[in-house]
Amino acid sequence: MKEYADLLADDPAYAERAKAFAGRVRDLSELLVQLGPVAVRHPLPMVAAYQDACHLAHAQGVRSQPRQLLRGIPELQLREIAEPEICCGSAGIWNVLNPEPARELGDRKAAAVAATGADVLVTANPGCLMQIASAMRRGGGAIALAHTAEVLDASMRGTPIRGAPSRRAPRPQGE
Repeated sequence: MKEYADLLADDPAYAERAKAFAGRVRDLSELLVQLGPVAVRHPLPMVAAYQDACHLAHAQGVRSQPRQLLRGIPELQLREIAEPEICCGSAGIWNVLNPEPARELGDRKAAAVAATGADVLVTANPGCLMQIASAMRRGGGAIALAHTAEVLDASMRGTPIRGAPSRRAPRPQGE
């Protein structure tokens, strides 16, 4: 949608409307960073790895905003994945049309995610989550999965992320 102005630039009926529309399109992370925090963020004592979804990082140039949101959560440790510019292999239906190279990319990305030691993989693309989770299972591993909005929601509600272990120190007996 951000490219509508470019795609319809030569269309006399839609060029101006497309330009106006494209100028208003924002990813959720862009909008939330622009608005600033409006709710209390409760601690999420865990390690998260953030996967740059290609549709955001490459197509829209959205890289810093999701990380900024995640860094605003108390006790959440954010770890970078090696080779963040490399696709996980999902790419819409590319992994269906090209299963072997997609599998290789998925395995490469899963190894990079595993190397972070993260409890949860966070990204803005469900295809990335499925692709990397599948590759991790092939390799005998597993990781909790969450969309950026799910992590923010868990922090605002003070609830754990489904499937992610908490790294909070256990309370001494008697408390």
